[in-house]
Amino acid sequence: MFYIPASGVDDWKKLLAHPEKHWREGYSAHALATRWQSAGGFPAEIADVFAAGGLLNVQMLIGLPEHKVALPGGVRASQTDLWVLARTADGLISIAIEGKVRESFGPTLAEWFAETTPGKTERWSALCDLLSIAPDCDRALRYQLVHRTASAVLEAKRFHAGKALMLVHSFSAHRDGFADFQAFAHQMGAPISGPGELQRAGIKSGVELILGWVEGPPAA
Repeated sequence: MFYIPASGVDDWKKLLAHPEKHWREGYSAHALATRWQSAGGFPAEIADVFAAGGLLNVQMLIGLPEHKVALPGGVRASQTDLWVLARTADGLISIAIEGKVRESFGPTLAEWFAETTPGKTERWSALCDLLSIAPDCDRALRYQLVHRTASAVLEAKRFHAGKALMLVHSFSAHRDGFADFQAFAHQMGAPISGPGELQRAGIKSGVELILGWVEGPPAA
């Protein structure tokens, strides 16, 4: 697969599943693209949380907006807002970044399971195995957080990275969705007490998993 470098935020827009619907000022896709494109690498708040969380000498190797990662079961991939492969002081790290403003993390597991199919059953079993999640875990958790975290781990395995980080980059003035993220992090064994924090969630399928929430400048 070939990728063309982005020369501006409009190049990010073209990669959205529904560009005219999802590309609006004050919403996550636009806020994330604007912040990262203008930084030319890791935005300051991201670099700060890396340093505070013990990720040293992090160097971005490649960043892929709207990166699709195939998941077992069904045909729909996990489309990560921004996936980054980076080098740290002790090896490679796969980073799945989820941008948020006021948008929710989508359906809960209960809502996702409302209509059970063989594909969903296969996918859930694979995700549970990959992330060491109990199949009968809290159904109030948000499904998007599960499969986005899985995408970080799967790409770590594909690129032989020892670490995977699922990072929410929030541009909300009111921390919309933070309680849902905290509940998920607790389920994963990585309790997050507040923004600007990284927590280790242990080894998942041979990869050290890290979770974090970072706040950027509030979107208009």
